[in-house]
Amino acid sequence: MLLKKSIDFGSHQNVTYANGMVKLGKVSLNVYCYMIDGVLIDTGSKSLSKYFEPFLLGADIDQVVLTHIHEDHSGCASILQQTRDIPIFIHDMSVQDCERNPDYPLYRKVFWGKRKPFKAKTIGSSFSSRTGDWDVIETPGHAKDHLAFLNKETGQLFSGDLYVQTKTKVVLREESIPTIIRSIEHLLTYEFDEMFCSHAGYIKDGRKSLENKRDYLLHIQQQVIEHHQEGLSPQQIHDTIFPRKYPITKLSSGEWHSIHIVTSIIDEIKQPINFF
Repeated sequence: MLLKKSIDFGSHQNVTYANGMVKLGKVSLNVYCYMIDGVLIDTGSKSLSKYFEPFLLGADIDQVVLTHIHEDHSGCASILQQTRDIPIFIHDMSVQDCERNPDYPLYRKVFWGKRKPFKAKTIGSSFSSRTGDWDVIETPGHAKDHLAFLNKETGQLFSGDLYVQTKTKVVLREESIPTIIRSIEHLLTYEFDEMFCSHAGYIKDGRKSLENKRDYLLHIQQQVIEHHQEGLSPQQIHDTIFPRKYPITKLSSGEWHSIHIVTSIIDEIKQPINFF
């Protein structure tokens, strides 16, 4: 199968963006990076570096902040560091991992390339840009180190991979639906309207979209709990709630799968976890 790559550039008010896309067969993946007020939010993937480089190397930026360490968000960080010597910030738990050669499945390397090591600094709970102050909000669930960034002056939220879409059908093996629900509820305690998602792009009513996602996940969670109490196995629950098969599941050898939604909810029943 032919691997197709492309990129789209654009802007919305004070935010400019690059949206890189990779397609292999029936599976098409994309990722955004954003630039606002001298801040670059995520760097795009190594596989799309030649497409992202004009945006990254030509942008008027003072610092880079990463929503999380996944290779589609941090893949071009080493290029920026080598060519522009700009400070890069990430969650404290991933600082050391940034300096190591990453290990992830082949299909992810095909789509996103192999991220090279780079040096990052701990971001803390807030940072300042040229004209504003930002809240750094811990939002684990998709990844343990996941962060969202809120521009306190403009009310613009950069949500990384917390939203992506309202009706989640497949997740990574290590994702936790109950933790994602808590992260959304935590984020909704902040004041914001516009949302910039790392995969869905600009969303005018970000608050409503996150509320809708939370409500959907709560509904799925309740269904899983009820079926679990009835004595159904995780596979039986999965087949009842998620009968459709998705191309990414086969391509990823099950790393992306609906079953992980079910098992993460059942795991929470057995051993509750609270991050907030």
